Amino acid sequence: MLNPYWKQFKSGTDIRGVASEGVAGQEINLTDEAVEKMAAGFALWLGGAVKKETDKLMVAVGHDSRISADRIQAAVTRTLTAAGVQVLDCGLASTPSMFMTTIDLACDGAVQITASHHPFNRNGLKFFTKDGGLDGPDIEQILAYAQEGKVPPAGQGSVKAVNYMADYAARLREMIQKGVNAADYAHPLAGFHIVVDAGNGAGGFYTQDVLAPLGADVSGSQFLEPDGMFPNHIPNPENEEAMQSICKAVLNAGADMGVIFDTDVDRGGAVDARGEEINRNRLVAIASAIALEGNDGGTVVTDSITSSGLKLYIEETLGGKHHRFKRGYKNVINEAVRLNQAGINCPLAIETSGHAALRENYFLDDGAYLVTKIIIQMARLRAQGKTLDSMLETLQEPVESAELRFPILEEEFRPCGEQVIANLERYAEENGWDIAPDNREGIRVSFGRETGNGWFLLRLSVHDPIMPLNIESDSAGGVRVIAEQLNRFLQTCKGLDLKAIDQFLA
Repeated sequence: MLNPYWKQFKSGTDIRGVASEGVAGQEINLTDEAVEKMAAGFALWLGGAVKKETDKLMVAVGHDSRISADRIQAAVTRTLTAAGVQVLDCGLASTPSMFMTTIDLACDGAVQITASHHPFNRNGLKFFTKDGGLDGPDIEQILAYAQEGKVPPAGQGSVKAVNYMADYAARLREMIQKGVNAADYAHPLAGFHIVVDAGNGAGGFYTQDVLAPLGADVSGSQFLEPDGMFPNHIPNPENEEAMQSICKAVLNAGADMGVIFDTDVDRGGAVDARGEEINRNRLVAIASAIALEGNDGGTVVTDSITSSGLKLYIEETLGGKHHRFKRGYKNVINEAVRLNQAGINCPLAIETSGHAALRENYFLDDGAYLVTKIIIQMARLRAQGKTLDSMLETLQEPVESAELRFPILEEEFRPCGEQVIANLERYAEENGWDIAPDNREGIRVSFGRETGNGWFLLRLSVHDPIMPLNIESDSAGGVRVIAEQLNRFLQTCKGLDLKAIDQFLA
């Protein structure tokens, strides 16, 4: 069992902590000593996983643009080399590219130093083997080694600088050339104007190394320079300010399309020529349409909060099957892998947050790969006199939506949250509510036209002592109607902070 000190670093399938000063009340806990013990734990875990002595391992190490990246990379590198590991220093890199080093460079493992979209003062470690990102139990084992102070036998490793991002970008360029198959094969994006917003993270390469060499006009692109303080906006396609920024940039430039990445480029979003977001339900819809080409009747795995209209789009417009699963990108990916192993044709796993993993790409959640597929689709549609938004004409979006978050006040928060869900299920049954038969997380209830014309989903957060509540309605005022009905139950619950719904209904 992890003690509280080491347990604080586990964030699902990543390690995260406070790595820099600058935020009141948040002291640095991701110290050099802690990182060194974690890196030693990874070396021990990896040696066991691939059945090699640690001095026979080759590990790629990269980082995003965070201000603590150099310090943490130095700690990881000196620990690994002290165990005899051959380290490939990839420098500034995207998270998906670090996984690809296990494929293209035959690395036994890879370490990406990133905290995704989290604030500048945080950082972390993400690990890969050729089988993909590590799962929660693997992270626990690495932290257990760190807690016990276990280290590999001493060795004499080496460090070699490699520019793998150049190879990664070349692969994306080749995808576009083959996918578009234009008369000018070398410049398939000539005549296209695409604006990129990298949020000062690691995604700036996509502009100069992928799009521009293929002939695209990239003028109006913004925040391409790495800056770990993220001075312009949070690098997160789910962030409203960030999306407003890229939408405005597309309209100002008169571009055909906009692209936005999170800090480490494992998520991407897009904007159409009208300045409208291709995000959340719309992003899932387009990704599904792309993934189901050549996979007739295939299954798309999403997280639990996708809209009812999206299910209709996947199943009625595209002829596929929609499989809702738990929140958490790794949960969605693992479920898609499981379905394929069971003989079910499942080409895509995608979260509404923008994490999208295609089977054809090792089920790797890769924002640049997804955006590349969308750009190819845009070019194909133009040749037919169509646009990206024409793909979404039948997608029914909700009229209203809301997300409320209820902190759990009990120290043992998970049993408390589970009890709330169990009690709500009984309450729903007693009141004749329509419980969704295909939901695999929390409880999802649908309401008819006279009682809200929509649905709610109450679930327990994957990692935190919080119960998020999502409500959508296809009628104006419907979200409030649904919230009022649910509130009668919530007011009977113990251990929840209900300020959010009290304020919403005030």
